[in-house]
Amino acid sequence: MNNFIRISSVIFILGLTFTSIHCTNKPDHGSEEHIRQATSMIDEAYLVNADNTPENWVTYGKNYAEDRFSSLTQINKDNVGKLGLAWALNLETTRGIETTPLVVDGIMFLSGPWSKVFAVNALTGKMIWTYDPEVPGKVGKNLCCDVVNRGLALYKGRVFVGTLDGRLISLYAATGKPVWEIHTVDTTKAYSITGAPRIVKGNVIIGNGGAEFGVRGYITAYDALTGEQQWRFYTVPGDPSKPFESKAMEMAAKTWSGEWWKYGGGGTAWDAMAFDPELNLFYVGTGNGAPWDWFHRSDGKGDNLFLSSIVALNPDNGEYVWHYQTTPGDDWDYTATQHLLLSDMELGGQKRKVIMQAPKNGFFYVLDRQTGKLISAEPYTYMNWATGVDKITGRPVETDFSRYKNENRVISPGPAGGHNWQPMAFNPTTGLVYFPAHVNSFPYGNDSIWTFKENSRNISTPIAHLTTVTDPNSPSNMNQGQLLAWNPRTQKEEWRVDYPATYWNGGVMATAGGLVFQGTGEGKFIAYDAEDGKKLWETNVGSGVIASPITYMVNGKQYVSIVVGWGGNPGIWVRFTEENYPGTIFTFAIDANEPYAGFYKTKPKELIQLPVSATSEEISNGQLLYTANCRTCHGKMGDNGGSIPNLAYSSEGIFGIMEDIVLKGMFLNKGMPDFSDRLTQKEVHEIKNYILHAANELRSK
Repeated sequence: MNNFIRISSVIFILGLTFTSIHCTNKPDHGSEEHIRQATSMIDEAYLVNADNTPENWVTYGKNYAEDRFSSLTQINKDNVGKLGLAWALNLETTRGIETTPLVVDGIMFLSGPWSKVFAVNALTGKMIWTYDPEVPGKVGKNLCCDVVNRGLALYKGRVFVGTLDGRLISLYAATGKPVWEIHTVDTTKAYSITGAPRIVKGNVIIGNGGAEFGVRGYITAYDALTGEQQWRFYTVPGDPSKPFESKAMEMAAKTWSGEWWKYGGGGTAWDAMAFDPELNLFYVGTGNGAPWDWFHRSDGKGDNLFLSSIVALNPDNGEYVWHYQTTPGDDWDYTATQHLLLSDMELGGQKRKVIMQAPKNGFFYVLDRQTGKLISAEPYTYMNWATGVDKITGRPVETDFSRYKNENRVISPGPAGGHNWQPMAFNPTTGLVYFPAHVNSFPYGNDSIWTFKENSRNISTPIAHLTTVTDPNSPSNMNQGQLLAWNPRTQKEEWRVDYPATYWNGGVMATAGGLVFQGTGEGKFIAYDAEDGKKLWETNVGSGVIASPITYMVNGKQYVSIVVGWGGNPGIWVRFTEENYPGTIFTFAIDANEPYAGFYKTKPKELIQLPVSATSEEISNGQLLYTANCRTCHGKMGDNGGSIPNLAYSSEGIFGIMEDIVLKGMFLNKGMPDFSDRLTQKEVHEIKNYILHAANELRSK
């Protein structure tokens, strides 16, 4: 009996030993089991404490504060000059890439054009899986700014993506297989989604875009595991003859006039979000009015809440808490959807919980994020629409030049804004915010004969038939990009890098290694000294950059990755590099020396040359039709073309089948929409004659 016990004990101990060894064996890196284990750890507590695992980048803005600051120091300003290419992966697309990748335990997840999702081994650069939501090509005509997607969310083994046609999809992170999907929008309207979802308290939160196309903005929370809707907050009021969805909408409706609800109103929440777990406040930035022209949209009356605002919500039920409107009565496409940053900082001798933003309108704002009260606001770029912000009321002090009801006016900033969607970063050590800015202007005008068109672009600000007045004090270079290092305590610029050749550049990342990383429209990826802006390292990535870099560690080694792919607006119709190469993930590490893959060369461009048989009236009409339907993507005649070709350089073959392309959807699979619901065969013929006429004029210069 004793021998039996001894033998059984030995067997039991051996069994425990075997089980222990078996359980401690980590699955192969990049295997389904490895990805399942790694991503299953990402829950509410993990996201709240994301900064405690700096080796990973698990949410769009790095953490809930969205500060895009990494505490990793292995790569620093003393050794950044030794950065070399570790690996590169061609994503086989030439459309715009705006994504911020996510990385957990050496597995990278990212989105791309047409809302596609990729999982990549961040150690080797090998593709693990891809997912294509198969967005219909016709959706492309409902987008202002390219078929882009800015990023994903991770939670409990799932990956979440919003799609261009308004769906929210949950995927298994280990396999890329769908778990659930839901239409978050009215599919009869021209809604779209390009922004990254956020996970807050077990919900996945997503907004939408499409303001110019006559939609009403809102933001919605869904249960991350089931897809069941939990709450929805509308950003502008609907038809006042119907019950309001909330007291907030009843309040907002008092700030509108006319019949705004027939035009949608706009206010879409297409990008900026942040969350304060301690205050239990969720922040969202809202978009512009639709149409742009305040006099058409709201009879030139009222602040039009909650357009161009930062709104604080209770994340448990989506109820309104407070708001701050950066641009009352928006008349210029001055969205407040730009990056939101949270920080605790000492101001005026006391610790303040602040939220910061540099929206399109040109002012840098510091607000108390508990109350929404203005702390400070100062211009960060040239502007002529306002002289400052009233410290008591929090309202901008508009100039006599700001509104354009009776004449065309060249106003700064233009709709591209002093700062657009590209993310900024905050370094708590230097106390500086780093962000891409630019100086620009736009000729706004009131279209007296404008009428609303359902599911079409409704801006209502052409510059025909009126005298255009310019600002004699405007800077000589009105299309210049910049990287600004801004001190939010003093509201002053600490240093600046000028990019004279390009006004459209990538987002920013800051690190505890004393570095600021940014990609540029000229195809450069650069590291700057965070203290003084000195350039410390640079590499050529071939194509222009609009996305933002990230950094992470795998097996104790720090890497920096940037996804390169030119596009967006204005990148769809203009570029600042010789060629536009396929979208590529570039990943760098100290002393790495992998060779750069050879770039693909394209054929030299030649202007189309075919006989033109049209009257001057037909050519003029063709120009108007081109401007209304084609220019947003294809650009001005003779531009070098961005991610979408300039039609002045069409081949004879393409020109011969243009009716089939435009009216029959021949190139739907390439993202060229079917315009048969907007254009007739005669109108397409007039557009073709205008293109040929313009090409002839360009050739004669």
